[in-house]
Amino acid sequence: MKKYVSCLFLFLGVSAVCLLIGLFAAKRAPAREEKGIENTVVESYTAPPDGAPAANQEEIQNVAAAEEPPYCLVAENGFLLVFRRDQDEVCLFTHIPIVDFPQEEQDKLRQGIWFSTMMEVYSYLESYTS
Repeated sequence: MKKYVSCLFLFLGVSAVCLLIGLFAAKRAPAREEKGIENTVVESYTAPPDGAPAANQEEIQNVAAAEEPPYCLVAENGFLLVFRRDQDEVCLFTHIPIVDFPQEEQDKLRQGIWFSTMMEVYSYLESYTS
């Protein structure tokens, strides 16, 4: 009987520790998501002061066009690579051959396609390789 009670307390202790770790991780997750939002174009737009006319859609698009997205997916030597904005250093070797894509997409990939986040790059690649 003593053996079962000690096993029960051990199980309850381990469960409590796992629960606390899960709660701690869940509290920190929203903080990480908020940091990712800081670099978007939407937050670079500031509202005009009271009484001033709001910026038109063309001005907002010009601001968005002025900021070049940070990741470029491009085909080199038959495989896809991801570069940062400066295109000096490869961020990701995908080992995905360009022949896996339709001809129209192959032409775009040879020129390079820009993405704002790595998640957009992964989503694009998944849509064509799945």
